Amino acid sequence: MEGYDPAIHVRASGRELNISPKAAREICNTLQGMTLSKAIELTETVEAKEAPIAFRRHKKKVGHRSELVGFPTGSYPVKAAGKILGVLQNLRGNCEFKGLDPDRVHLIHASAKAGRVIKDYVPRAHGRSSPNFHVLVHVEFVAREAQ
Repeated sequence: MEGYDPAIHVRASGRELNISPKAAREICNTLQGMTLSKAIELTETVEAKEAPIAFRRHKKKVGHRSELVGFPTGSYPVKAAGKILGVLQNLRGNCEFKGLDPDRVHLIHASAKAGRVIKDYVPRAHGRSSPNFHVLVHVEFVAREAQ
């Protein structure tokens, strides 16, 4: 994030998380702009399959969810929500360490980017093989206390 000021901002990141890049991107887009407590509550409900996350990009073969308002396609990315919940709880701890009130903190930056690629190959017939690559994900959150 550009313009990061350690005096007023607080940051937490998860590096090389073994989650879906697609799900991580959609969760981060949903969480951006929320208060920290509301973001933690939402990820807990997604992990419990009580609330879906809207999939706005790469939405083919994704089912519709009647609970979503404004955007019909969505899913319950349980594994990604659990890992992102850990990063958000780390952000809450960083807020308390810096002396900020976690209930007044808003997420101003939430991003998920591709990390390292784990390369694997599946053996096929006639001595051939098919790639089975897996992309790890970097997740970063930056928050600021409301004025």
